[in-house]
Amino acid sequence: MAEQTSAQHELATLVVECLNLEHVTPGQIDPDAPLFGGELGLDSIDALEIALAVSRRYGFQLRSDNPDNRQIFTSLRTLSAHVEQNRAG
Repeated sequence: MAEQTSAQHELATLVVECLNLEHVTPGQIDPDAPLFGGELGLDSIDALEIALAVSRRYGFQLRSDNPDNRQIFTSLRTLSAHVEQNRAG
């Protein structure tokens, strides 16, 4: 498993907390593992929850009609990179 950057760990913590994932800790989320359809078992409702939590925490909207969402939500690494590019402040 690849090591998480501090930004990825912060985002993994947000994901675990907002989805109440009891079977996983933030440090157990592989940055390159698929967020959906993989070990985490996340679904489209979870994506909405993550998008809401990201918008509250980082000050920008993850829009449901964004054609790049499939790529953005591929893994913790891709989601974190998108957050870092778009976060406010």
